[in-house]
Amino acid sequence: MNNLRWPTFIIITVAMCTALFLAIFLSGGPATTTAAVSIDPNRSSFGICFGPERITCVVDGDTIWFEGRKIRIADINTPEISSPGCASERQLGERAKMRLQALLNQGSFSLQSIDRDQDKYGRDLRIITRDGQSLGDILVAEGLAERWQGYRRDWC
Repeated sequence: MNNLRWPTFIIITVAMCTALFLAIFLSGGPATTTAAVSIDPNRSSFGICFGPERITCVVDGDTIWFEGRKIRIADINTPEISSPGCASERQLGERAKMRLQALLNQGSFSLQSIDRDQDKYGRDLRIITRDGQSLGDILVAEGLAERWQGYRRDWC
């Protein structure tokens, strides 16, 4: 190194750094070992609600408790299980409840607000999504729910 003059050393160093940068840039960037980070911030283990203490559980196909907050899924309507009009409505409502529980337990999710914060019963109105897809849309596609039309319909 004593035989190299400073200008030569600087030129060689700049050339080596440039070559390294180009190699990394042309290969698509530095390798990463971390998995993709989900944009959905919420994750929990949902059970089925029963009893007076409800923290994180599924009430029915369109109502949940999450971290002590009662949430009505705003973009869908599902058959009633607490006061169904007929036995087939109760059965379909039970299937919707179990499917919603399974969907919520499959991974992280987001709660999106709508134009109103709460319904007339004091439930928070939210659309539940995962990776930008509404979980309510999944229930609709599977025949376990309908799009919310502003009123409850008869499922019998």
